[in-house]
Amino acid sequence: MRHVIALDVGGTGMKAALVGADGALLHEARRPTGRERGAAAVVQSIVDFAADLRAHGEAHFGEPAAAAGVAVPGIVDAERGVAVYAANLGWTDVPLRDLLGARLGGVPVALGHDVRTGGLAEGRVGAGKDSRRFLFVPLGTGIAGAIGIDGVIEPGAHGSAGEIGHIVVRPGGPPCGCGQRGCLERLASASAVSAAWAEAGGDPAADAADCAKAVRSGDPRAAEVWQHAVDALADGLLTALTLLDPDTLIIGGGLAEAGDTLFTPLRQAVADRVVQFQTLPAIVPAALGDAAGCLGAGLLAWDLLTPEGARTDTSSTPIDTPSAADGSKTPRR
Repeated sequence: MRHVIALDVGGTGMKAALVGADGALLHEARRPTGRERGAAAVVQSIVDFAADLRAHGEAHFGEPAAAAGVAVPGIVDAERGVAVYAANLGWTDVPLRDLLGARLGGVPVALGHDVRTGGLAEGRVGAGKDSRRFLFVPLGTGIAGAIGIDGVIEPGAHGSAGEIGHIVVRPGGPPCGCGQRGCLERLASASAVSAAWAEAGGDPAADAADCAKAVRSGDPRAAEVWQHAVDALADGLLTALTLLDPDTLIIGGGLAEAGDTLFTPLRQAVADRVVQFQTLPAIVPAALGDAAGCLGAGLLAWDLLTPEGARTDTSSTPIDTPSAADGSKTPRR
């Protein structure tokens, strides 16, 4: 059975799958990234995981994987197949495509940025599958973005298109690791809301989910923290829609798990900011959850083999992920 390897590498864990030509997830597995062991060990873990997936495919499906797709965080040079830099993994200029290709018997390997790869999946088989132009914005520890145009993610001239988290929405605001002050991700990411609510509520262990819960219970302090984040996010999204004119804004990440507690005020805040010449896009939750990066990596791999077929044959791709954190699932649809 023809299949490809899909790997999504995160700061703490890796999600992987063997993906069939019709989008079926034939095998799924997860492993820790092991970043505490250093960058070289992380790279070795990725290569070993891919090799184990190849062996599983050969043993269970009669042939090795035909290609592989890998999504990684940080700065990525997809054309050269180099993981340029990732602060949370500690690596610099890792020729990951070549390393994986050599270990996987010379099969083609695609390397992608984690958020753009997740956006690719959302655009083709998730919340943006009926959209020609969308912006995918996951609200997690930070805020990034992926610009989708006709089923393809626009990387930009230098691979940094869509970095909406570093739009300055509050000049002179809190300092950001990028060197600016008042960046969107310092005000509206899940980590920013967690920090603001921990301070306002007096509980150092409180997080964004606790803040959302307190908003729903009517806590005025939580409502103020939440509205500040929503207003900052709406300002950032207004800048994005002014530049890009998307028909859909797809909001994902941990903060989006608040559901209507986020989306109801956010839709209103964006609508209040849109001016006469602008068209209000649909603002929708992401559909694929933490499976997006892995599914997108599979799409990248199939694109190496069937550039057009990968866009039309994945409508049956499932959007659930294994519940076990350390095991694999039996083949299923």
